[in-house]
Formats: sequence, structure tokens, C-alpha cells
Amino acid sequence: MARYLKRSLGQIAFVIIGIAVINFFLLRLAPGDAAQVMAGEAGSATPEYMAALRRQFGLDQPLYVQFLSYLKNVLTLNLGYSFRQGMPVSELIALRLPATLLLMGTSIAFAVSVGGTLGFLAARHAGKLLDTVISSVALVFYATPVFWIGVMFVVVFSVLLDWLPVGGMASIESGLTGLGYAADVAQHLILPALTLGLFYLAIYTRLMRASMLEVYGQDFVRTARAKGVRPRRIALRHVLRNALLPIVTTLGVQLGSILGGAILVETVFAWPGLGRLAFEALFQRDLNLLLGILFCSSVVVVIVNLAVDLAYTVLDPRIELS
Repeated sequence: MARYLKRSLGQIAFVIIGIAVINFFLLRLAPGDAAQVMAGEAGSATPEYMAALRRQFGLDQPLYVQFLSYLKNVLTLNLGYSFRQGMPVSELIALRLPATLLLMGTSIAFAVSVGGTLGFLAARHAGKLLDTVISSVALVFYATPVFWIGVMFVVVFSVLLDWLPVGGMASIESGLTGLGYAADVAQHLILPALTLGLFYLAIYTRLMRASMLEVYGQDFVRTARAKGVRPRRIALRHVLRNALLPIVTTLGVQLGSILGGAILVETVFAWPGLGRLAFEALFQRDLNLLLGILFCSSVVVVIVNLAVDLAYTVLDPRIELS
């Protein structure tokens, strides 16, 4: 384990630096910069004003000088300064990160738990009516765009029924604290978490069903049946544990796409997370902030994939880390 972690940390550092370099040059290929956006907003785009802004932002330096400065900052964990927001990038990310982690964690917990349960039931009743209903519902959620689900949720549950708030993370000027504040945040979290989670619920439902049916065909399952082990015990003790391995693998791989989906959901529901902040930074050409968000997202994805490797050894003792 120690040798594996030591080797993995070296690989993680190499991957993260590589991702940071790629992000830097890809964003520099995009037209426009923060100086042009701010000059346009101010209604003044004289050459002197543009030159002053670029000098202030360090955009007047050659590209290789900007890159070396950025690489030095990354190695020292300095994410730079957002001139648009007037704050260090690390502070902005620290303010928005908890909201995104709350949304993603809730969505994934909902998708994996409910989707895994539905897939388990569908596999137990393969070819029957329950299997057909679950598979059909999962296919509908999989084929429906995330933003459309979010808009429909707002129309039905917020506008027509007035059951849940339209957007935001908490009621403005509510003055709530403690459990009251937690309940208010939970109420605001329901719609965005369901919107983001339903798409992944469909994936995990279909994946769990297919994985369990595959495991049901293995020799050790047939042996257990021949020994007279009850079907419920076979499903829970033998099939389910082995069927979870593809779920864990997919969860680690899909984390990046979940972050992408969070941008849409946070925009629709005005959720104050990293996704919405990245959306704003992109249109404002706030490259320092956008690079910082991409860097932190890459770190989270890489760490989660390391956690997935460690989870394999818990689910299947036959797998050894090397």
C-alpha cells in the first residue's frame, strides 16, 4: 500500500502539472482577453487605456513569460489574482467550492443509491414487468437533456405548485441559523440535486442491471444455486458485491462530466458554486480565475480516481495494489 501510494503521488503530480500546462495554452487560443472585455464595458477602448489594462494584468508580456510565471505559481500553489472579482483566486474558489461539493455529493449519492437499487430490482426480475418499467424510465431520464429537466422542475414545483424555491442556495435576508439554516439550504438543494442526479441515476440503473446479469452467469453463482443457497442470499452476498465494481469504476471516470453538468444546473438554479463561477469567468475572459477552477477540478478528479483504486481492494480482496 505504501509503495503504491508513493508511486501514485508521483504520477498524480505529473498529471496535474500536465493538465495545468494544457489548460493554459488552450485558453490562450481563445479570442479576446480581460482587457478587451473591461474596455468594452467601460465604453472606452483607446489604445492607451487598453495598453494600461494589459500592463496591469500582465498580458503585455510574451506568451512564454506568462507561461513561466503561471507554472511557477502552480508549483507554489499560488492560483493568482482575479482582477474582475478583485480577490485572490484561491479565496474565490474556497468560497464557492463547498456549494459545488454539496450539490455534487448529494446528486451522486442520490444517483448511486436509487439507481443501484432500481438496477438491482430490475436484475432480480429480469424479463418481467418490473424490469420493463424500470428500464423504460431509466431510458427516458437518460435521453432527456439536463437543462430541460431543470427548467421543467422550476415551472412545475416552483411556479405552478409553489412547493420549492426557484433558485439560490438560501433565502435572502432570512436570518436563519443552525438547523433552520440547514433546512432552508436543503429545501433549495432539492431541485438542482434531482436535476443533476436523474441523468446519472439512469446510467447507474442500467449499469447495475447489466453487471448483475453478467455476474449471475458466473460459475460460482451456479455453484451456490446447486448447493441450495437461497436466491436472496445469492443476490446480496455473492452477486451484488461483484456487480459494484463497474459502478465504482464509472463513478471515478464520470466525475469530470459531473462537474460539466454542474455548470448547467448551477446556471439554471442560480446555485453559487464553481460551475456558475466558471461560466461567468469564461464570458468575462477572467483567465486567472478560469485556470484556477480548472486546476482545482483536475486535482479533485485525480484524487477521486485514486480513491477508486483503493475501493477496489475493499470490494474484491482478490485485487492487489502494486
